[in-house]
Amino acid sequence: MAVYKRKKNTRHAAKTTHGYGSMKKNRGAGHRGGRGLAGSGKRGDQKKTALWKNKKYFGKYGFKSKTRIAEAVTINIKTLEDRTEALVSKGFIKSENGTYAVNLADLGYNKLLSTGKVTKKFKITVERATEKAVEKIKSAGGEVTVLTSEAAVKNPSKTEDTGSTVAKSAAAEPSVKADAE
Repeated sequence: MAVYKRKKNTRHAAKTTHGYGSMKKNRGAGHRGGRGLAGSGKRGDQKKTALWKNKKYFGKYGFKSKTRIAEAVTINIKTLEDRTEALVSKGFIKSENGTYAVNLADLGYNKLLSTGKVTKKFKITVERATEKAVEKIKSAGGEVTVLTSEAAVKNPSKTEDTGSTVAKSAAAEPSVKADAE
């Protein structure tokens, strides 16, 4: 005659310790109480000193902004002036009738700063530039093509006011048509 014995694990279903007594006894880490940061809760005083010493585990630090602009890789006018001839010989800058055409994106820069004196004519294309740098280049007879203005990057709400001007022009058009008829 067969003996049908109920398995032990069915009797321990829904119990926290499954018959092992203390939780730490069947943790798979001996009687240590767990691995890593286990047991570092409210009363984990013995682990707090290790956490304070090694701060990468303790607490939350900062955030990553989704609207953050990429870090500026800058170059000064002085640096551009000093390295012009070397960059022309390497083919990064094109010289046409005394005017030097520079695309700073090709050189790995995205912002032009105003430190230095301008003695040559430059035709610069750059993503961002300070107002003073643009003034200096223009006063020397050159020109700067800025792909994104510095003011638009800092305050986009001030530069874009298209909604109100469209509404004003749409309101003005019907009255002009009415006068024509």
